Amino acid sequence: MSKKIIWILIFFLQLFICCSSDTDVDTTTEEEIKKFSFLALGDSYTIGQGVEQNKSWPFQLRDSLQNTTRKIPQLTVIAKTGWTTSDLIQAIEQEDPESHDLVSLLIGVNNQFQNLELSEFQQEFTLLLNTAVSLAGNKNKVIVISIPDYGVTPFGGGLFGDSVTIAKELNVYNAYIRQQCLEQDISFIDVTTISRAFQNAPMALAPDNLHPSGFQYSEWVKKILPVAEEILK
Repeated sequence: MSKKIIWILIFFLQLFICCSSDTDVDTTTEEEIKKFSFLALGDSYTIGQGVEQNKSWPFQLRDSLQNTTRKIPQLTVIAKTGWTTSDLIQAIEQEDPESHDLVSLLIGVNNQFQNLELSEFQQEFTLLLNTAVSLAGNKNKVIVISIPDYGVTPFGGGLFGDSVTIAKELNVYNAYIRQQCLEQDISFIDVTTISRAFQNAPMALAPDNLHPSGFQYSEWVKKILPVAEEILK
């Protein structure tokens, strides 16, 4: 066999080895990415009522995590406009979701809006928080988000009651939520201050003048993202 043929064979052998190595790296990365899952529990604020689905905060968070961590959570949303804590409990029982790498919880505004008993909310929120921890398998993988203040919006404050009263009542709800998170050392994200800072600014509201806009949700994600990144390390 001539030296020329030998060198040609060596060249193609090296090329084959390099291609095989690249394929192995890509396959490993793909498998690693598929391991992560994100479960978002809540109500209209979680589904992004009034905005396109990809503008809701869970979907924005998913996309941001893909960009910053190269790990893509497979997002599952259990939420619906109008749901109270009781509704969410029933939905979780019906859906019977599997365990997830990241679980978020945002619930309670409809308990307040419907003037339900505070004690009922407290009992059921605690149950939901424990359920979230169970679904995550670890309290360090749970993110709880405060209830935004709909009383500052033109539709909310104008038709659904006095904005001052709404704010006071939501403060009580959020204080309980925060306290439960502190006691269990669970991540708590305050988005209420964001909603109040924007007040009724058009850019911060969905077309219904009640729910947050995609832009406001992006401001929420700026606070949630660092915590989620830490969880998914």
